[in-house]
Amino acid sequence: MSSRLTAIAMSGGLDSSVAAWLVARSGVPAVGLSMLLWDQSSVARNGRCCGALDLGDARRAAAQAGIPHYTLRMDEEFRRHVVDPFVDDYLAGRTPSPCVRCNTFVKFDLLVEKARRLGASALATGHYARIVAGPDGPELHAAVDAQKDQSYFLFELSAEQLAFSRFPLGERTKREVRQMARDGGLAVAEKGESMEVCFVDGEISDFVAREAAARREGPAAGGASGGARVVTRDGRELGTAGPYYGYTVGQRRGLGVASGSRLYVLEVLPSENTLVVGDEADLLAPGLVGERLHWIGPPPPSGALEVTVKIRSRHPGVAALVRAREGGRVEVEFAEPQRGVTPGQAAVFYRGERVLGGCWICATLAE
Repeated sequence: MSSRLTAIAMSGGLDSSVAAWLVARSGVPAVGLSMLLWDQSSVARNGRCCGALDLGDARRAAAQAGIPHYTLRMDEEFRRHVVDPFVDDYLAGRTPSPCVRCNTFVKFDLLVEKARRLGASALATGHYARIVAGPDGPELHAAVDAQKDQSYFLFELSAEQLAFSRFPLGERTKREVRQMARDGGLAVAEKGESMEVCFVDGEISDFVAREAAARREGPAAGGASGGARVVTRDGRELGTAGPYYGYTVGQRRGLGVASGSRLYVLEVLPSENTLVVGDEADLLAPGLVGERLHWIGPPPPSGALEVTVKIRSRHPGVAALVRAREGGRVEVEFAEPQRGVTPGQAAVFYRGERVLGGCWICATLAE
């Protein structure tokens, strides 16, 4: 095949379909690649990037773009790299970010490798992010459309992976992308947004309980899935909630205990089957401790680094000082205390619109 061949990751959604259409229109030889990640052939629903109906939409979009299309079965890899860690995190009292793991380990690792084997020299996706040439290699930047920006989910990519990647939608708004689909007569032009946790149909706590029971491990195994104690920080018992893995830091609803004020989950303690709760002010933290520190380009000089950090994908960002420690650990000190620092989520470092890297939150920083 041509060394100019561009593979296009096609989920069957609006964005990846328009990305394919744009690449095909540019005249570059192209091939559409879809991934069967989670077999939901019995569920007749759209909006799940690994569902049977969406794979059908991907085939139709590739045909409309005039390019060949192949579906790759990658469900075992998806379970190993995304689904099992997702369950592990909830059972450990963390709140996972499966979309980051899917991008890191599946789309820009395994799928890139398969694209290379086909002879492709690039992989295009429908992500809303930009790749900008920098003095030290390709840089990851936020998309023009701030409301759709997905750069947060790509912080674990390497400069080499960015050099192989193409993001045709990064300079466009969602409105422009939908209009392009309409103008091109694409069958997915009016299709809605995909669901974030594509492999969960129903409540996350029910999914975790089923998976844990199938493994015969954890408190959810064998049906022992309820009765988390609800206590205040000073140890006062308030009652019993649902399974602890059904709650995340910052959650207010569903605690099922009476109180004269609004209560929020401050900590999830799996070993004690306990939720620690308190006032909203108790959620404020001066910083975070992270692990698995990753820089997209060369690591910055040692010492405190000034950045803007996002502790959730929709977080507005806060000025912070980052101090790298040994073993991939990192301490992040916020300029202003932040609400809901959640273990298991990613903390992503920005300088302006550029993503420098990030880490995974494991604890709040002590006062």
